[in-house]
Amino acid sequence: MFNLLKLDLRRLFKSRSFYIILGVTAALIVLMVGTISAVTDQEKLDALQNTGMVVTNGSSEDMQEQLQGMTRLDFVHECLGSGFLLLLAGIGVTLFVHSDFSSGYVKNICFARPRRWEYVLSKLLLTGVYSGIVTVLGVLLSLVAPLLFKIHLESGPAAEILQYAFWLWLPTWAFALMGLGLVLLTRSSTLGIILSVVSGGGLIAAFLQNLCQQLGWHNLAQYLLSMVVSSQCVPRPDASQMVMILGCSTGWALVYAAGSLIAMEKRDI
Repeated sequence: MFNLLKLDLRRLFKSRSFYIILGVTAALIVLMVGTISAVTDQEKLDALQNTGMVVTNGSSEDMQEQLQGMTRLDFVHECLGSGFLLLLAGIGVTLFVHSDFSSGYVKNICFARPRRWEYVLSKLLLTGVYSGIVTVLGVLLSLVAPLLFKIHLESGPAAEILQYAFWLWLPTWAFALMGLGLVLLTRSSTLGIILSVVSGGGLIAAFLQNLCQQLGWHNLAQYLLSMVVSSQCVPRPDASQMVMILGCSTGWALVYAAGSLIAMEKRDI
């Protein structure tokens, strides 16, 4: 299994889609921070409004007041708390695993190593590495980008930032396993990409939450990973939030892992 993982890691770092996902992650964060810098500078804000852009959330002074006293950790959460890392990790894992089938790689591997569970377990670990790299990149860029745009933030303990990165990584890993399971089930990347966009963007959570409200049910949407990231992965989570993150991430990871093993064993390569 670990030999398969080493082979997958070697292929990952040679994969074009991997660097595209990292590039998109970097571009989105830099664009986000650049926009924040623009709307907190009155001259830049006036220039944007002169181009026809409509700013509906107050003046630059209001934006500056929101940034005053904000720590780096709080700013990282403002950048990553929307859950868009879920979307990118899900799409990235989907594209990478699908390349196994489009290239014939999986046939060669499973011919040499007939025990398919080893292939699935190596992909589970690889998904953890993939989501970890995306998460670390997102956190680092959220810390560095404000310096590039001269946004002054209060410093904070590095341990808190590391803790936030860890709790953000867990649901990102679990969500990325959805892409793995769907590819092994359908042998296609289409469904994995669509569900990564729809679910990672919070649309499914919003629909389920509204449905539960209409029917008077318990709010089931809070257990979806997109909602876990936006509501539970706060800068300084308490014990109950940590339990919620760990429980939902573990639960969904087990569902996707079991589905992946069943799909791989029951279908022909």
